Amino acid sequence: MTLAELWQLFPIELTPHQPQWKDWAKEETSRISELLSEYSPVVNHIGSTAIPGIQAKPIIDILVEINPDTDWQRIAEAMEAAGYICMSVSETRMSFNKGYTPAGYADKVFHIHIHAVGDNDEICFRDYLLTHPKTAKEYEALKLSLLPQYRNDRDGYTEAKSDFVGNIISLAKSEV
Repeated sequence: MTLAELWQLFPIELTPHQPQWKDWAKEETSRISELLSEYSPVVNHIGSTAIPGIQAKPIIDILVEINPDTDWQRIAEAMEAAGYICMSVSETRMSFNKGYTPAGYADKVFHIHIHAVGDNDEICFRDYLLTHPKTAKEYEALKLSLLPQYRNDRDGYTEAKSDFVGNIISLAKSEV
């Protein structure tokens, strides 16, 4: 299947915030914490589903921080054995998905981002939006404005948000 065909099968959708997202994230973070317990992971719910009051893709993003000296191959094998699909691997990051089926999205969809400890700007961004509701609404408005153009282009959608996200992360770090 080509990337274009995948994007047609899995378009970007934004939905009003759902209270069950917090519960789903808690269940999945517990599952991952147990699965990777020997690596002492730091596991956090990130992304727009962690921000009450704004629309989000109904995909739960979870950040897992691990020691950079860890055997990343063993972690990848454990994640894949547990049913996660490896999407990308680098020296200090891995990405896994769960909830994608040949017929489209499952009821619960997860993106698991595994990073080295300290590589966690996503937490900074999340926390800023949680404490600045007006900025969270600006982020929601940006996402909604991008949706018509990027519904079937996940990379373009992410890139189109990158300046806003980068500016907020810089602002959040300057306030610490």
